[in-house]
Amino acid sequence: MRIIFFGSPDDAVYLLGSLIKAGHEIVAVYTQPDRRVGRGRTKHATAVKIFSEQHGLDTFTPVSLRDDEVEFERMLNIAADVFVVVAYGRMLPTKILGIPLLGVVNVHPSLLPLYRGPSPVAAAILDGQSQTGVSLMLLDEGMDTGPILAQSIPIDLSGRERRSDLQALLFKEAESLLSGTLTELQRGTITPVVQDNAAASFTQLLRRSDGEIEWTASAMHIERMVRAYDIWPGTFTTWNGKNVKILYSKLMDGTETNPGQVTFRNGHLSVSTGAGLLEIIQLQLEGRQIALAADFVRGHPQIDGSILGD
Repeated sequence: MRIIFFGSPDDAVYLLGSLIKAGHEIVAVYTQPDRRVGRGRTKHATAVKIFSEQHGLDTFTPVSLRDDEVEFERMLNIAADVFVVVAYGRMLPTKILGIPLLGVVNVHPSLLPLYRGPSPVAAAILDGQSQTGVSLMLLDEGMDTGPILAQSIPIDLSGRERRSDLQALLFKEAESLLSGTLTELQRGTITPVVQDNAAASFTQLLRRSDGEIEWTASAMHIERMVRAYDIWPGTFTTWNGKNVKILYSKLMDGTETNPGQVTFRNGHLSVSTGAGLLEIIQLQLEGRQIALAADFVRGHPQIDGSILGD
């Protein structure tokens, strides 16, 4: 099939590569523009752009597709059979959705209609879900409201998954689904199923402020935050006027004292919360390297007994 692919992060690269291996003709790739990151504000291309250019694919990085007649005409002239969208990062305008004969197939890492929107994997972890999965749907004008083409079987969660790992797993799970769905679309043997809007739940775009820890929350909630936000925005607090990132943590037995109070005993660094203790396994003080808790305390013994987030 002739495919225009839309995607940006590492996880999208995996599915783009699988389409190429399956023998599909990738006639164009659309991805987010280069962004300035880090202290040096150096421009960085998306993982999809890097992969696409390495494979000699026509690659486009428009700032916006809304009211962009040049890109609209380009897509019309390319005459792709289908568009495939994998974590592109922007909604496609209605005008563009109507271009491909077989529609626009979106890979969404949840069992729709659960967790529509931009942050389904983080939300599933934060909510403590015991299962999740991946859906293929036809895009329409709404936010993940289009009819379902295929879904994975529910995937059991252990309660220790980090967003980066779970997201990668879900997109890999989508490989066989996508291959079979495209074949059925081409043959005209698939029947899209309308979503049950009454059963829908929704997610929001994550902001940096979402990662700031409120130590009056429960240890369980904060531990889930650490895993859910490991890609962005990270989970952080303050100590001595500086930000401290909490990179790995786990629940710990014991009785809490004041929310945010730090205790270092027998090689374990714990923080009291509104309900329970949270053990900090790995952390990073602003301007310093990542450290295991015991190593951090050796360099900063004054953290023992202090209150985080003041």
